[in-house]
Amino acid sequence: MRHFSSMFNGLARSFSIRRGKNSENDDGREAAEAMAKDAKKNDLILRSSGFVNVDGSNNLASVFSKRGRKGVNQDYMLFCGIFDGHGPWGHFVAKKVRESLPSSLLCHWQETLAQTSLDPDIDLESDKKHQRFDIWKHSYLKTCAAVDQELQQYRKIDSFYSGTTALTIVRQGDLMYVANIGDSRAVLATTSDDGDLVPVQLTVDFKPNLPQEAERIIQCKGRVFCLHDEPGVHRVWLPDEESPGLAMSRAFGDYCIKEYGLISVPEVTQRQITSRDQFVYFSHLPLVPLICCISA
Repeated sequence: MRHFSSMFNGLARSFSIRRGKNSENDDGREAAEAMAKDAKKNDLILRSSGFVNVDGSNNLASVFSKRGRKGVNQDYMLFCGIFDGHGPWGHFVAKKVRESLPSSLLCHWQETLAQTSLDPDIDLESDKKHQRFDIWKHSYLKTCAAVDQELQQYRKIDSFYSGTTALTIVRQGDLMYVANIGDSRAVLATTSDDGDLVPVQLTVDFKPNLPQEAERIIQCKGRVFCLHDEPGVHRVWLPDEESPGLAMSRAFGDYCIKEYGLISVPEVTQRQITSRDQFVYFSHLPLVPLICCISA
């Protein structure tokens, strides 16, 4: 289980001076690079010093954001996630994706934000909640496709029969964006009227027997069935071989079965954070849980 957190501030200050130009991909990339350069120059991009690494089922990791005494909370974003590897090289795959995804997501978010701001038909202030979600969803889709392609071409890791889940959350203000690939799980702890903590599952466990997942796999000539000694555990199999027997329908890596219905496309959702919401619990048994505190 891995954790990474980042905070960004003031990345969109210079959009207004570019609104008169045509919205082209080159202009968007140029604007994104200029924003990043300006942000780094003025120390507007802040990152944690590293990762929280946890080994052993009795340990726990957490991260939180809390207003200090000196004034307004300056934490602009929070990123955290869990990456559960599987297969002979699964631990290497999980580490590689963990290291690649945050920076790639930041890059694609900056680029998408720049391109959106340059579009004269889009007003970011008119429906900020909807526009933010579209930007994050588009950024996640591009990021996951790029990371999976990069992993396939990375010759130091054999990811043909190995892969990883990726469940991540970005908090921006009072909105939370959840991107899920695989069968790791995120559960929100919120407070009821009686003051008790109530669990709310934020993600779907992408198992091969889910109707939409099974339909896609079968259409791609893959097979979904349970072994006799594992009733109820549905797995993905190659058309003519008793392998790989993957117990999830989405993952990074596992290229042996990518053309037979396995995908690395995330489901991206958003949730408004209220004063009742306390923390998000990440888990994939029997691995160590991660708790990400979201209350400000």
